[in-house]
Amino acid sequence: MEHAPLRLVEELALKKDKVYRHSRVNYLLRSMLASMFIGFGVIVAFKTGSFFYADHSPLMYPMAAMTFGAAIILISYGGGDLFTGNTFYFTFAALRGKLQWGRVGRLWVTSYLGNILGAAAFALLIWATGLFRDVSVHGFLLSVVDKKMHAPTMELFFRGLLCNWLVCLAFFIPMNLKGDGPKLFAMMLFVFCFFISGYEHSIANLCTFAIAFVVDTKEAVTVGGMLHNLIPVTLGNLLGGSVFMGWMYYMVNKPFEEDATQ
Repeated sequence: MEHAPLRLVEELALKKDKVYRHSRVNYLLRSMLASMFIGFGVIVAFKTGSFFYADHSPLMYPMAAMTFGAAIILISYGGGDLFTGNTFYFTFAALRGKLQWGRVGRLWVTSYLGNILGAAAFALLIWATGLFRDVSVHGFLLSVVDKKMHAPTMELFFRGLLCNWLVCLAFFIPMNLKGDGPKLFAMMLFVFCFFISGYEHSIANLCTFAIAFVVDTKEAVTVGGMLHNLIPVTLGNLLGGSVFMGWMYYMVNKPFEEDATQ
């Protein structure tokens, strides 16, 4: 069974809670750091995809998906506190009786707020570079943003659900692997799968919207359109991580935990 990686999940959740109890400011900063790392992945993905966008090449999305994996490597090895992964970690720890649900809710809200602030800060840094001002570069980005803002609400919800289920697996599965090589390959593969499938990740979308908002001169990116996407996607991410990962792994491993204590 998955005892060893689940113990790591529980330990990670408790370490995050320790940071929160020690300093909420530090926890908020770690959350900002995570969305900035996501921002790096967004930039490299859309920058790569833009080279194929003008020619309508079928390699546009595969190349963007392949390079977006840089984000998960930065978060996994560089630190940071991502809301989407926390839906899994804190749910499992709470079901195990290690965290109170009230604390879990506060941790989720704080990490999401930090992710928002980090996305906004990173977007301003990108605006200052001027790298996305030319339409030949940001055309691909704005085309994706437009689709995200006008997709049906229920479809966005279920895309969010499937996305975070897969993304949490991208962090969880490598915990059972030995060596950095296999871990990195597994992470990149899972992230490629979520990106190329068209699923929706709330924090990646936050960064994408924030960058598009500051580089777009035609005001095609609206607050209403962003909220239309982010609300159902965030709820889907929450369900995917907490129920399909946290609750599911707790339930399927509970009989073996009970046997071990007898």
